[in-house]
Amino acid sequence: MIEKLLLCAARVMTFDQQRLLTNASGFFFKRDERLFLVTSRHVMIDKPSKHFPNRIEIELHINEVNLTESIGFSIPLYREGKSVWRQATDSGGEIDVAVIELDRKALPPTAIYAAFNETHLYDPLKPIEIGSPLLVVGFPLGFHDTLHHMPVVRQAASASAFGIRFQGKGYFLTDARTHRGVSGAPVVMRRTEVDSAEDDLPWLLLGVHSARIDIDTRDLKLDEALGLNCAWYADILLKLTDK
Repeated sequence: MIEKLLLCAARVMTFDQQRLLTNASGFFFKRDERLFLVTSRHVMIDKPSKHFPNRIEIELHINEVNLTESIGFSIPLYREGKSVWRQATDSGGEIDVAVIELDRKALPPTAIYAAFNETHLYDPLKPIEIGSPLLVVGFPLGFHDTLHHMPVVRQAASASAFGIRFQGKGYFLTDARTHRGVSGAPVVMRRTEVDSAEDDLPWLLLGVHSARIDIDTRDLKLDEALGLNCAWYADILLKLTDK
């Protein structure tokens, strides 16, 4: 039996027509009967790096018994010249989270995946002890189990006061070793208030990993990287998936 948490994550590849541009991470989120793919907004478009894909592709399992069988599912990013993903801003500026609704009828009929929903979202007004253990589920540098098409998991810890917008932005900090390709990965914490035997996805969705944090004054020869990352509060998904 595979842990459903691993089936929530999706490897995201960005393309310009047929040309592969980047690898990233994402995950599935269900709202009522609608299904969304969640990732970082800069995966969809990033003007500073001149990253302008016109489609993305995710890898889907298609055999519940044999996880080595998968298929690439292409998702166009524009329709009639307009972007189809949803993004948001708040008082702190742009939020580096994007969602794109998936046409469930277009998915392979045997597609195997798992999805978070509203019950998995953690209320940012509830405190989380600093240093609490977290997990980041994704595809660092595109690395994954290429045979079974599974993500890998990195251990993390909360590194800033949860519920407080770090430097006025809509994210909190994590302490974890991360790499390019993890952008858009879910940041989760084990659920403790329920019996795991009664919940097949006993995790709380706290945030969406965005990027590593660094400072301009760091001496590249003398000082190691901070090892800190920003994760945008996952409750933004309620706004982005609202009808």
